[in-house]
Amino acid sequence: MLQIPSQKLKEILIKDNLVDPEKFDFLANEAKRMGQDIGDILISRNIITTDYFYGVLAAYFNVEMADLIGKKIDEQVLNLLSENVAKQKKAIVFGKEPDGDLSVAMENPNDLGIIEFLRNNLKSEIKPYLATQDDLNKGFAMYSRKFAEDFRKLVEENIQASLRQKAGTVEEAASAIPIVALIDNIIFYALSLRASDIHVEILEDGILIRFRIDGVLHEIVKIPKEVHPAVVARVKLIAALKIDEHHKPQDGRTHYKVGSDLIDIRISIIPTFYGEKIEMRLLPAAQKPLALREVGLMDDMIKIIEENIKKTYGMILVTGPTGSGKTTTLYAILNILNMPEVNIITIEDPIEYNIKYINQVQINPLAGITFESGLRSILRQDPNIIMVGEIRDEETAEIAVHSALTGHLVLSSLHTNDATTAIPRLFDMKIPPFLTAAVLNLIVAQRLVRKICLDCIGSFAPSEDLLNSIKKQLKELNIDSEFRAPKVLYQGKGCISCGNTGYSGRLGIFEILNIDEDLRKEIINPNFSLDNLAKLAKEKGMITMFQDGLRKAELGITTIEEVLRVIRE
Repeated sequence: MLQIPSQKLKEILIKDNLVDPEKFDFLANEAKRMGQDIGDILISRNIITTDYFYGVLAAYFNVEMADLIGKKIDEQVLNLLSENVAKQKKAIVFGKEPDGDLSVAMENPNDLGIIEFLRNNLKSEIKPYLATQDDLNKGFAMYSRKFAEDFRKLVEENIQASLRQKAGTVEEAASAIPIVALIDNIIFYALSLRASDIHVEILEDGILIRFRIDGVLHEIVKIPKEVHPAVVARVKLIAALKIDEHHKPQDGRTHYKVGSDLIDIRISIIPTFYGEKIEMRLLPAAQKPLALREVGLMDDMIKIIEENIKKTYGMILVTGPTGSGKTTTLYAILNILNMPEVNIITIEDPIEYNIKYINQVQINPLAGITFESGLRSILRQDPNIIMVGEIRDEETAEIAVHSALTGHLVLSSLHTNDATTAIPRLFDMKIPPFLTAAVLNLIVAQRLVRKICLDCIGSFAPSEDLLNSIKKQLKELNIDSEFRAPKVLYQGKGCISCGNTGYSGRLGIFEILNIDEDLRKEIINPNFSLDNLAKLAKEKGMITMFQDGLRKAELGITTIEEVLRVIRE
């Protein structure tokens, strides 16, 4: 991200009454200590918003914001710059100025080297604009449309070439150019569509390739099963797995270079009825923690979290199903807690974010490092804050609870449907009610919903039929009492940017159970009832996950249909 001189930024923030001089100096030192940009620190600590920061940058460097969201981009102009160069230089050619200069959205419109490069290669004068990550993503999505048109043709050509080629062994077939190109094209296409996972599934009559995009699986292409042995062998090769092992699950990882970005790919292979199935999880190799607002938390919920992380002991739990963004939320909290005066240690499986000055331990059962044994060892390292990736069993739960009772702030995740059911889940793990009540500070439950594509968003007045349909679904979920009919709703119509889905990107919907004395009394009540606990929490003002989703639907961030879809999970 483009940065402004620290002293100038300090003057602007003080003038706008967003920070006092001492606080800014402290955060500037924190940014230097952690090797992060001051802008990222200010955003992650909820001092400023991303939009505010980009506005300050545009004013300081005297450039206009590109604001490509909702703008029509001429594909001929876009293709003046190749996709590889656009991604490498973080620049999108999106139009022409009245005087004939090319309009270019840039991550750093102050980079004279890139401007000169573009001027020489495009044979035109350049007018730079400041681009947000969303602006760049829109341009990259338009490139992917052309790649989508070519993808099936490329796959077919590589398969036919592979079938014609007479390789002596599976290893030779896996290293042959057609299979190498086939796997490369599948990975590159998945990345261009912002997929998080690639599934290669062997069926009775062929191989099905599916991508998970914004949390939803999409069928992409079906290919002949004759190439299955070579495809599996190729993936095993790049992940350094045993090619001749076909009856046991195997896990590995590899890195892929895409433009200037490095992608970390976690690979899982398991035997199924018709052969081995491949799952590839795609992750940016250098992920940085998001701010709480970027995760999707709204100001009222952020305030509750900030109050609770000031406590020096106790437990904060983040709950939800697999893939609901629990780790991302935990790291957004850890990034705020990462101060010089505290010792933070995490134990995770796997480590998804690498943060300076946080000591991270990777689970390794072969070396005897489990959540239970690792947590015992961590306690001998004089920690102030402990993050346990997941509480999976009674032993881990017991150690985590006792750690929280003996002067440590413990953060962890748990698999439950909502915030209140985390409490009976701890009971199931043999944590007595009096300890559960004593140790819990906060429970955050969450799901991930798809965001409406801002390029094709439109508003509409919901019909009576739609409202009745929503009420019927809410009654089935036993949350109809929480619904009040909105006057206006929003939806995406479908466009190039979102692959005609109407959605682009994801964020969380949340509910937060702030454990106070009344709730503690209910937890230790001999006649404990989950219904009574939930009723008391709502009486005390807890916003439920559906209510949080509904207000985001009314703001045009997501749709009610999407909120209902994920709540049913």
